[in-house]
Amino acid sequence: MRAFVFDMDGLMFDTERVFVEAWDYAGEKLGVGKAGFMVMKTLGVNTEGCRRIWRETFGDYDDEALWRYTKEYLDAYYSKYTVSVKPGLYDLLTYLRRKGYKLAVASSTNRAKVEKHLTSAHVREYFDAVIAGDMVERSKPDPDIYLRACAALGVPPEACYALEDSRNGLLSAHRAGCTPIMVPDLWQPDDEVLSFVTGPFDDLLAVRDWLISRQ
Repeated sequence: MRAFVFDMDGLMFDTERVFVEAWDYAGEKLGVGKAGFMVMKTLGVNTEGCRRIWRETFGDYDDEALWRYTKEYLDAYYSKYTVSVKPGLYDLLTYLRRKGYKLAVASSTNRAKVEKHLTSAHVREYFDAVIAGDMVERSKPDPDIYLRACAALGVPPEACYALEDSRNGLLSAHRAGCTPIMVPDLWQPDDEVLSFVTGPFDDLLAVRDWLISRQ
């Protein structure tokens, strides 16, 4: 194995819970009620995929207003608080860099927000490539984003671990031919996912310790 590709939301950063709050806020502004539950339905999906799922759930809704209210809440939140880093992230990244692995991010979030969070958490310099949701046509669970991340690293998928927390992300990595490692956040694995993932692990520090044990 020569590389690791990291998801971002829910894996590196505790951002999915904040997004639940943002969609509760946006849903009430839109008049559909608290909509934070939609986060569970869209985990790992890019913006266009989220729009499709919102249409399936609510029918005709004001998409422009949804994202305006979402941004309004998130901007207010992150003006007060820095992004919350998940336990073990710095330890794992330091270990992987020391061992000479190539590293990439494959996040369904748009590129500007990914870069902002990585920079805010002081981890951008660890990654050789960043592939975001607005850089691929098909969202997770399709394999496109992982295939592009592996290509950017110059490493075949079969030589790459993929760190994920969501069902869509794990399926995407698996379908690309990577070896998925699961660190759960909001979603807990089902039998299908457990049949092909390594883990689940309690946190990223446990992933590092598992790698050390394999030396």
